[in-house]
Amino acid sequence: MAERRKDNKVRVLRTGESQRKDLLYQFRYTDGTGKRQTVYANNLPELREKEQSIEKARYEGLDYEAGKITVLELMVRYIDLKRNLKAKTRDGYKSTITALQNSDLASKFICDVKQSDVKHWFIELNEKGRSYNTILKYRSVIKPAFQMAYDERAILRNPFNFSLQEILRNETEAREALTPAQQLKWLEFISSDNCYKKHYDQYVFLLETGLRISEFCGLTIDDLDFDARTILVERQLVKLAKGKLAIEKPKSDSGTRIIPMTDTALTSLKALLANRPKVTVEPVVDGISGFVLLARNGHPMTSNSFGNTTRSAREKYLKMHPDEDFPVVTPHVFRHTFCSNMANAGMNPKSLQYIMGHSSISLTLNHYAHTDCERAAQQMEKLKFRSTVASTKGRKSKANKEKVAQ
Repeated sequence: MAERRKDNKVRVLRTGESQRKDLLYQFRYTDGTGKRQTVYANNLPELREKEQSIEKARYEGLDYEAGKITVLELMVRYIDLKRNLKAKTRDGYKSTITALQNSDLASKFICDVKQSDVKHWFIELNEKGRSYNTILKYRSVIKPAFQMAYDERAILRNPFNFSLQEILRNETEAREALTPAQQLKWLEFISSDNCYKKHYDQYVFLLETGLRISEFCGLTIDDLDFDARTILVERQLVKLAKGKLAIEKPKSDSGTRIIPMTDTALTSLKALLANRPKVTVEPVVDGISGFVLLARNGHPMTSNSFGNTTRSAREKYLKMHPDEDFPVVTPHVFRHTFCSNMANAGMNPKSLQYIMGHSSISLTLNHYAHTDCERAAQQMEKLKFRSTVASTKGRKSKANKEKVAQ
């Protein structure tokens, strides 16, 4: 935990308080329009009297029930109710607040915000270079805050209740599962390329386990039981703002699981450990060490760096095969692919849900278990064969019974 800021008399200072080099005290805060303000005092008691006055004046001017608070103040109110947020989620809230503070929307009373205001803001963000997915994340943070205000009858309607695709085109390339032929092409390319062949076993492991890349990065040697042939998944390694690393629990309670280690996964794990960079001191993140994946500099590998590697590898593949339209490849695509492979092979849906660490079976089947016409036809042929066999057996059994009766 970071050490709290103190003054020259070793008194702990509150959030926003600081003491300058000339010993003058200052307090920085964000006003109702989203602008940063600063007040000064000669001593700490005087500063805190000013803080109380600011807080009193701010809340006296608010009338939440009538919608007379600004969008920014609503967000502060909403986020203040959140407890035990994951570090990555808190980072997302901060980035949304930052984007909001730089807009005219921040200083509007929530009762005055129209849907057209929101749409104009999103369009403006997009024109300034924000991607569709980034804007979608902003919306996912602000929309529930307005829903809270609507549920508490502070506003008549939620101005964020519309589809983003009404105003912006989603140019994000769809992430589809790789076909068996595409999986083979990818692995053959990776294994034969001098630059990327060191990542071969990482891709094989993802295809054999279906782990989220953040879970793979958070995997430690102690999580591997080679005797029982199992892998314990109970954490993920995430990268926060300014490059800070953090350990978080899996995305849901179902994310903590023990999955089987296939022969292929076992071979890849042994290769990964054999080629693991030698380090004098094991890197430690939030008390966890012994990470399976280490970068060349000895630091834990992150999902960001692995994603960049995968994107660069695909770009090289496309340059080498300009006439081939190879699909988008991201670390998460291998998770999609694993799930589809298992579903198409006939794995029990509940077993697949467990291995994937999904909280609901619908997520497993609707979003991850991809299929196509060819695979559907193969499944139908199998079912047709089984039904034919079953009916044939039924007729034979009936005939035998009649024969015995005679």
